[in-house]
Amino acid sequence: MALPNPVARRLFLQRHGLAESPSGPARGADLLALIERLGFVQVDSINTVARAHDLILFSRRPAYRPAALKQLLERDRTLFEHWTHDASVIPARFYPHWQIRFNRDRARLAERWRRWQGPGFEGKFEEILDHVARHGPVSSAEVGAGEARGSGGWWDWHPSKTALEYLWRVGRLSVTRREGFRKFYDLTERVLHPRHCTLVPPQAATIDWACDAALDRLGFATAGEIAAFFATVTPAEARDWCAAALAQGDLVEVLVEGADGSPRRAFSRPDVLQAASAAPVPPGRVRILSPFDPALRDRARAERLFGFSYRIEVFVPEAKRRYGYYVFPVLEGDRLIGRIDMKAWRDAGVLRVRAFWPEAGVDMGKGRCARLEAELNRMARFAGCERVDFASGWARGG
Repeated sequence: MALPNPVARRLFLQRHGLAESPSGPARGADLLALIERLGFVQVDSINTVARAHDLILFSRRPAYRPAALKQLLERDRTLFEHWTHDASVIPARFYPHWQIRFNRDRARLAERWRRWQGPGFEGKFEEILDHVARHGPVSSAEVGAGEARGSGGWWDWHPSKTALEYLWRVGRLSVTRREGFRKFYDLTERVLHPRHCTLVPPQAATIDWACDAALDRLGFATAGEIAAFFATVTPAEARDWCAAALAQGDLVEVLVEGADGSPRRAFSRPDVLQAASAAPVPPGRVRILSPFDPALRDRARAERLFGFSYRIEVFVPEAKRRYGYYVFPVLEGDRLIGRIDMKAWRDAGVLRVRAFWPEAGVDMGKGRCARLEAELNRMARFAGCERVDFASGWARGG
């Protein structure tokens, strides 16, 4: 069975919430349903225009505002924060299936962090748990008084901070809120509803759920892509799941045509052709995506499917960057048409656009430029800015 590239793109974008018009309600049960459809939303601290999780939701529902996500996380408790491939917000009803990750991380992280930090952080576990139990939520700034700290930086973790992170990663603590981007931790049983935090599914049930849910959200995928989606099961477990489902007739093999015409073998549901034909043609509206958008998280897959080569250059020295520090992909219809370097200067009320690079073969005629500028105006308002300014020579060649 073959999936032509245009059909595969439509199905993939439909599964990622990018094939329908960007409209609709974006709070409460409606926002939760969108996040459940995506599976999770990655969080990130960089705030060049807005934080990654906010941009991901805004690109699908322009009515979205960050307070609506905060409500689900910190008051309704219908979401929780933990790890998939990276830190993410995840529907709380998925929480029981994170028990497999907690169990596996207990030994894995203890060994890895012991090599990095030394054994001291393990001696802080009971002290931290007792402190939280008696005093309530804490941040890393409120523990570890008197402990040695380095000169700063991402990995400047004192033993008590390391213990906090470890206890969160293995499920003993949960993030109860953030202030700015600082996490506050509390006992899991005080954060999540008992129906979520007391249920421990059998390992086989979680493997089946994780693989099944990943494939539903991807439309088609290799075993490796299925394993990487939630990063909860191993590649070997995903391969075994695919083989068993294929033998039972629950999956079929498909050849997915790449943007360059080359086929790639993947797994899908037997009704994939009907599902793909039912997927709408994405609207022509231009959308600016987060660099961490679910549709782009797997850079290699995005390049195969859309012919769009994207690498974030945050950690590349400035002199060696090809584009910029934090450059946003731009989607139009079912095509990634370019990337844009912009930054919100909120004090001045200005969204400043340094450069836009169209992809090869993308004609930036008046209509497309108008659609891009309309999206920039929407983005400016979302970022708390009053206007968009364009640097001299901002429109680059492809």
